[in-house]
Amino acid sequence: MADIKTEYYQDKRGEWRWRKTHKNGEIVGASSEGYINKSDCQKNANRDGSKDRWEFYKDKKGEHRWRSFATNGRQVGRASEGYKAKKDCEHNAATNGWPGK
Repeated sequence: MADIKTEYYQDKRGEWRWRKTHKNGEIVGASSEGYINKSDCQKNANRDGSKDRWEFYKDKKGEHRWRSFATNGRQVGRASEGYKAKKDCEHNAATNGWPGK
């Protein structure tokens, strides 16, 4: 993951968010919610996705996307864009903690 940089920032509401950016500038992951505490945001960005429930689906444009849910049912991650090929979507999910099939 040396090609991926995680950035933490505060949104317009003053809540902490994260985004993962590839060295080519492409955003490959982003938080799906804001956090009051930066430490909670950092924990979410670095969570072990092997315990999460991962869902893959096609959006209205017919592009592949993913989202992940913690054991308590809360959504904790999602694709920041749609992918034409399912394998590209799965690669992006793996970059964000998906343990694979």
